[in-house]
Amino acid sequence: MTGSVVVSEPADLDTAAVAAIVALWERCGLTRPWNDPVDDIRMARDSGHGAVLVATLDGRLVGATLVGHDGHRGAVYYLAVDPEMRLGGIGRRLVEAAEAWVRGRGIPKINLLVRRENAGVLAFYEALGWRDTHTVCLYRTLDPEKAEAEARMKAEWAAKLGD
Repeated sequence: MTGSVVVSEPADLDTAAVAAIVALWERCGLTRPWNDPVDDIRMARDSGHGAVLVATLDGRLVGATLVGHDGHRGAVYYLAVDPEMRLGGIGRRLVEAAEAWVRGRGIPKINLLVRRENAGVLAFYEALGWRDTHTVCLYRTLDPEKAEAEARMKAEWAAKLGD
């Protein structure tokens, strides 16, 4: 790796920048059909409680994450590093930047979710001091029309994984 990696919160994200971030998340297997990552970025930024953090190397996107908070806990979503750039400290830098973003807002805790099919990443987070909370995450989609479609998509996804 030549040059140095810069982690930042871009002030403006145009359509091309958002598309590049989403493409990275897709390459890393982080998106799901029931979540629109473009809408997730918009909601986080519009709410004032979230941000996109990017890692660039010589102007090229090599990592990105979404971070936010609810006033009590921070949360990290979609943390991804270009597969060709892994094991170079970029993921660590993004985690540290997300933690600093949350800490800078006076939020005392931070969480992230790891899907079962991505359990291989747990050792990375544990090496950074993150711990399993031994809890179960439950959710509910509040829009009845979306709830049915989402339940169907999640069942299809689980069937593909053999869950």
